[in-house]
Amino acid sequence: METVSAELNPGYANRWRSLFFICISLLVVSLDNTILNVAIPSISRDLGATGSELQWIIDSYILVFAALLLTLGALGDRFGRKRALQVGLVLFGIGSFAAGISHTTEMLIATRAFLGLAGALILPSTLSIVTATFPREERAQAIAIWAAVFGLGVGLGPLIGGWLIEQFGSWNAVFFVNLPVVVVAVIGDLLFVAESKDPSAPRIDVPGVVLSIIGLFALVYGIIEAGVVGWTEPNVLLAFAIAAVFLGAFGLWESRYPHAMLPMAFFRNMSFTGANLALVLVTFSLFGSVFFLSQYLQSVKGFTALEAGVRILPQALALTFMTSQSARISARLGTKYTVALGILISAAGLFYLSQVLEIDTPYSLIVIGQVLLTSGLGIAISPATNSVMGSVPVQKAGIGSAMNDTTRQLGGALGIAVLGTILNSVYLRGVAPLVTDVRAALENVPTPVVTPEIREQIFTGIERSIQGAVAVAGRISAANPALADRILQESRMAFVDGMHTAMLIGAIIMIGAALLTLAILPAQVQRPALNPIEATPSPTSGD
Repeated sequence: METVSAELNPGYANRWRSLFFICISLLVVSLDNTILNVAIPSISRDLGATGSELQWIIDSYILVFAALLLTLGALGDRFGRKRALQVGLVLFGIGSFAAGISHTTEMLIATRAFLGLAGALILPSTLSIVTATFPREERAQAIAIWAAVFGLGVGLGPLIGGWLIEQFGSWNAVFFVNLPVVVVAVIGDLLFVAESKDPSAPRIDVPGVVLSIIGLFALVYGIIEAGVVGWTEPNVLLAFAIAAVFLGAFGLWESRYPHAMLPMAFFRNMSFTGANLALVLVTFSLFGSVFFLSQYLQSVKGFTALEAGVRILPQALALTFMTSQSARISARLGTKYTVALGILISAAGLFYLSQVLEIDTPYSLIVIGQVLLTSGLGIAISPATNSVMGSVPVQKAGIGSAMNDTTRQLGGALGIAVLGTILNSVYLRGVAPLVTDVRAALENVPTPVVTPEIREQIFTGIERSIQGAVAVAGRISAANPALADRILQESRMAFVDGMHTAMLIGAIIMIGAALLTLAILPAQVQRPALNPIEATPSPTSGD
């Protein structure tokens, strides 16, 4: 049996304690992915943020985070993963405090971007430390726990965010809650996490760093903007063109440079490439679908942020439980069939939701689809992650983890943009007759009562989103309750129709991902050449 020598790896004896505090560090980042969503309405009211500014409050974090993952993962390999984790946590605490005291939208956008930098230090460090600390026979279970905690944090975000806003009456609390978690994580990591790094790390690949940051920033920016303004807008096309040039140059440079930040040889291993492709397609459907479900529960079903968070909780629990069991399933079925099975279960959940979700669907039916969707993801994500990490040398665990995280971010951003565009196009077609009728109805209202500016706000509110339509209905309900009821009913119907189409397409993409997994992912992880630490038997092992 291959294991990690306690003598050569000082983290071996404390590996389970270190995993506990690594998971606390991970919670800081995973909660931040979703906890802010429920605070957007109160941020809009308190800071007077426009729709575009609200979008940038969310997107500034994603842009910086995704653009820096590869670079900071590689730097962690070179200078020390524990050091990168500690620096990231301290910066995250500083950024959270600054975000919590922000008094302008510009300051909040800037501090969110700073949090993206800190998150890009933390996330790849956590997974690479797990990979470097645990012996191969325990690594799959450790990664399963890591993935389960990440999924739990994403699922708990809306619930905790809703509870904090309800208790403290302010959006600032969703940032201040990070501070005690950061303190606990920093102390625990100092005590129990061992340092690890690439002992033969080459000098910094400066051209690779520059090309990857510019290329990834342009790609993620283009994806985000496409979901907002459309895929053929000049700024979107320009961003994609810049991304193609710089990422193409990055690939060419890395394939020829002897000290590449991301060795292109990794992609010849189908355990690495196949698992990364599977993760892109899985997170594509996951992020898009969960994004819709949150809006559906609040804007269609009429639940508050806290009530919606409570109803999203079964997703998080199912994801956490099945992720924790995925290592056992993978040990029986093999990586390929476990990942494919999980994706197919998720596809069934998406297809089910695309058929049953209506305005008046009881929650007892909705939760079945939620649990199916996230149970399948829980089965698939951990073995796919283990496949990525098991296919790169432990010395390169930081860059392997960063690549794994980058594919998730790209898949999630694409899912929200593409499936969001599909939903929005169906929604706009659905509310077009309503807007025409509302326009005609308001023509007869005297100008002093409804000014041209108010008319335009009403029309754009209905067309912008389901949330805008709900706000418009609330605004005119006292003056014209019948029209307000019609706006609510027809906008909700249009949104649900858009969800049907988007989720059906998501299910089809999931089926394609399962077939791709069966076609290219090896049955078991194809290992790289062993490094000396992994090849040394433990004195406590009976082998």
